[in-house]
Amino acid sequence: MTDRQWIRDALDRYEGPLLLYARRLTGDAERARDVVQDTFLKLCHQRRAAVQPRLAEWLYTVCRNAAIDVRRKERVMKVVHSEEQAAAGAEANPESAAAGKEQRRRLLVLLSHLPDKQQEVLRLKFQGGLSYKEISRVTGESVGNVGMLLHVGLKGLRARLQDREIEGQVMS
Repeated sequence: MTDRQWIRDALDRYEGPLLLYARRLTGDAERARDVVQDTFLKLCHQRRAAVQPRLAEWLYTVCRNAAIDVRRKERVMKVVHSEEQAAAGAEANPESAAAGKEQRRRLLVLLSHLPDKQQEVLRLKFQGGLSYKEISRVTGESVGNVGMLLHVGLKGLRARLQDREIEGQVMS
């Protein structure tokens, strides 16, 4: 595979997840696109052999650092309350698709109430598909702390979901 094809494959695989990640960090879709574009431009200037074994980790680290720089320069400190991850495939039943979309929306709202570090590691794990070790290197947190942040974040989401279910039953 040529270097050009390798870059295309990386773009096809990681552009969407990086856009979601960068949007969360920057708070703006346009700035996120700029950050991701810069990330892939930097990839073009890297030696393939040095980056390929840890490509996902490298892309997320470069993207994160660029997004933080953008946020710092523009002094943007806002929380993104809604974002949708593109569905892997179209669902046949429109009712199921609507229910799934609503469930994702509610989950993202609940996620936005967690502390920033918990949100970030949950997104890197479940949207980015990174390992604990890769998340550790992206965020600068220890592997143990990544595990703790994931555990506490998931526990918090579960508790918020249960609270919502109980509220729904009481309101009915």
